[in-house]
Amino acid sequence: MNRSARKTRITVNPEVCGGRPCTRDTRIEIAVILDGLAEGLTFEDIIDHYPQLMLEDIRAALAYAADLAHEGLWKTAVGT
Repeated sequence: MNRSARKTRITVNPEVCGGRPCTRDTRIEIAVILDGLAEGLTFEDIIDHYPQLMLEDIRAALAYAADLAHEGLWKTAVGT
């Protein structure tokens, strides 16, 4: 997924979820999608729980996280 396609799926609006990144102006935060995947949920599980999501939204969330990791914006405490 290219960057411009992600920009249409990932939005940041100060009036929605306190400005945290969400999918397509919904109130489904990218962090919620990533947390679900980290817990072992499948793409299908997440879509079942949030039917307004599309497969491309989940892929965009992963790509967004990858972009942040490449930019070194993650603040992680190692070894805690």
